[in-house]
Amino acid sequence: MPWVLLLIAAGLEVVWAVGLKSTQGFTKLGPSLLVGAAMIGSMWLLALAARHLPIGTAYAVWTGIGAVGTAIIGMAKLGEPATVARIVCILLIVAGIVGLKLFAK
Repeated sequence: MPWVLLLIAAGLEVVWAVGLKSTQGFTKLGPSLLVGAAMIGSMWLLALAARHLPIGTAYAVWTGIGAVGTAIIGMAKLGEPATVARIVCILLIVAGIVGLKLFAK
């Protein structure tokens, strides 16, 4: 169950990270409320998962999934460049996440 909570927390991290742009510096109320709720939910679920997982593993997986998800959405939906170098770097992050999951105790 802690891994499920961590995955949901990481998904919410992607939501708030991608949503930051739509807040226009937190000047738009609707998007700002959505981003704020996603931030709170993401941190809360990370904290719950960290009760049962090593904090180094939980935090690294959370940030890694958030970074990968945000980068992929940036390339797929927001017109950011999808260069070979960026894709290789994303794959390296994914390899690190998988390694942390495999060797977590």
